Amino acid sequence: MRLLTALLLCAAAFAASAQTYRWTDEKGRVNFSNTPPPAGAKDVRKSNTPGASNETGAAARAPAAALPFAVQQAQKNFPITLYTTPGCEGCDAARKLLNGRGLPFKEVSVTEDAQIEELKAAAGANSVPAMIVGRSAQKGFEEGSYNRALDAAGYPRAGILAPRSQAAPTQVQPAAESPQPLTPASPRGRYATPQ
Repeated sequence: MRLLTALLLCAAAFAASAQTYRWTDEKGRVNFSNTPPPAGAKDVRKSNTPGASNETGAAARAPAAALPFAVQQAQKNFPITLYTTPGCEGCDAARKLLNGRGLPFKEVSVTEDAQIEELKAAAGANSVPAMIVGRSAQKGFEEGSYNRALDAAGYPRAGILAPRSQAAPTQVQPAAESPQPLTPASPRGRYATPQ
């Protein structure tokens, strides 16, 4: 009988630890925990299956331990896309902020006309960096506005998730132009391009 009671207690403890809670406190901050929220909490949401996701793409392929339920929900409802260009200090700072908060994001390096058009459609401008969170666009880089947009979307604040180290996208080098054919310019072997 004691063994059965101990097993039931362990099963109950495991089931309780598998729940994740999301709520808004009295100051309007969104909180996440595996313990029930305080009595005055608003907009309480409970999940019994952290790590479950119906979405496709990188979040669905990542291990459940790598993406807590709160991040999966925020990513599903408000995916993050960062538009950057190589050698842009603000772009580096924006990437550093997202990595520092441990948030998964898609980065688009704007180097071609099609990407410029995509940026204009998403952000309403062709300047970088630009961070899109769901439908909200943050143009330029200002740490406070980036953090407010991420907080409003329900992403965990800095220090809750382990930092990431997502690097800038690698640049595809354009194919080298074929050199113009050389023709002899003098009998001594010097060459010049044809005119």
